[in-house]
Amino acid sequence: MTNAVDALNPKTLHMSVLVTPDMANFSGHMHGGDLLKYLDRVAYACAMRYAACNVVTLSVDKVIFKQPIFIGELLTFLATINYTGRTSMEVGIKVISENLIQKSIRHTNSCYFTMVALGEGNKPTAVPELVPSSPEEKNRYARAKKRRDSNLKAEE
Repeated sequence: MTNAVDALNPKTLHMSVLVTPDMANFSGHMHGGDLLKYLDRVAYACAMRYAACNVVTLSVDKVIFKQPIFIGELLTFLATINYTGRTSMEVGIKVISENLIQKSIRHTNSCYFTMVALGEGNKPTAVPELVPSSPEEKNRYARAKKRRDSNLKAEE
């Protein structure tokens, strides 16, 4: 269980939503577009909490649909700031799907969003530097930096 201090950690955000019938695709599973909408909202909220200013989505890297999500399941989005640049930050999101009747959970999706902080006049503004402390945070930071460097190289 997350305590109140963890809930206010500016580097993380946890959000849950019940998958309802209006989210279904023609196969009876959660529509990928609905999932993407929630992922963007979670990335926005996590980045905004960290930067304490408005943010916009710059890019989405590798949305991996590991397993279908069924109507009636509870989705929990686990978001973390993995890396910060000067005005941007990577938000990693892990999606856990919970069958509330069977009491089972599955890791259904993962993805990475790059968000840009906006200041006055909606111009990019500096974000607080992320200083990873735990081994897990250092690992996420190193992997995020590698993704960023690879993406920047691909843009050349």
